Amino acid sequence: MQEFLEGKTILVDKPYGWTSFDVVNKLRWHLKKKLNVKKIKVGHAGTLDPLATGLLIICTGKNTKLIESIMPGLKTYTGTFLVGKTTPSYDLETEFDNVLPTEHITPELLELAKQNLTGKINQIPPIFSAKQIDGKRAYELARAGKEIQMTPVSVEIHEFEIETSAFPEVYFKITCSKGTYIRSIAHDFGKLLHSGATLISLRRTNSGEFSVEGAPSPEKIINQIMEG
Repeated sequence: MQEFLEGKTILVDKPYGWTSFDVVNKLRWHLKKKLNVKKIKVGHAGTLDPLATGLLIICTGKNTKLIESIMPGLKTYTGTFLVGKTTPSYDLETEFDNVLPTEHITPELLELAKQNLTGKINQIPPIFSAKQIDGKRAYELARAGKEIQMTPVSVEIHEFEIETSAFPEVYFKITCSKGTYIRSIAHDFGKLLHSGATLISLRRTNSGEFSVEGAPSPEKIINQIMEG
């Protein structure tokens, strides 16, 4: 238990519906209770959206100083785009607002869209994101119905694989630089198909040298803490 207080890096398999802060907050609360301390540093290296699952890297104690060096590592994601439907958030956080044609989409067009989103690209972050705009989170302004102008950011897609046997669902694997929004990739992928697309599932499998393989759930880690 002393390791947590002094400094420990924990790999967590974040469940669907949990925010990254939920994981940090719950682990911090149980650590403080078990160690009988008023304060312990706990942070995460790279946010995952609530609707995403997979690898979340948690650092405690002096290891929180490592967060800045962990975050720049390449990230790998798997998941599913649904082609022909869009939402304002580019994922299932909001309701579908458009149904678009897909009959014209050929294997060649799918391949071309994928190629156009590989390498160094500029993407516009979703308005339903944690990006700061004038001191407020973009999603707070979006939910309040405010007009938001998002600034394009430069990211790099190192690997982009698709599997289309269940079209209009498109399964993907993407390896990308820090700060890439997979929701924006889904949105841009749909536009390149002269249709639309929504991210309907997302899982982070790798971040830098770390892998989700074998990573326990938050509940399992909490049980280990309380029994330790």
